[in-house]
Amino acid sequence: MSAAVPAALAELRAQIEDIDRALVALIAQRVNAARSVGRTKRQHGLGIVDPAREAAVVRRAVELAREQQLDEEDVREIFWHIIGLSRRAQLEGHAETPAP
Repeated sequence: MSAAVPAALAELRAQIEDIDRALVALIAQRVNAARSVGRTKRQHGLGIVDPAREAAVVRRAVELAREQQLDEEDVREIFWHIIGLSRRAQLEGHAETPAP
C-alpha cells in the first residue's frame, strides 16, 4: 500500500526531472562539441588524447565543486566519466580519416 504523494513532493520530483533533462542535454552538447574538436585535431594532425588538458578540466571542475560546496571526489569521478564520453566522441571517425 502506498500513500498518495504529497503535492510538494511531486513538484520537487518534477523539478528534479527537469534538471535531469537539462543535464543530459548539456552532456549531449559537450559530446557534440568534442566530436568537432576531434575533427579539428585530425585536420591539424594533432593527437586525440591530451592527458594534460583532461587533468586541467578535472581540476577546474573540482574547483567549481568546492565553490558550490559539493563533494570534490564525486565531481572528480563524474568529470572523468564525461571526459571518457568526450574522448570516445573525438575518436569517432578517426580510423576513417586519412593521416595528413
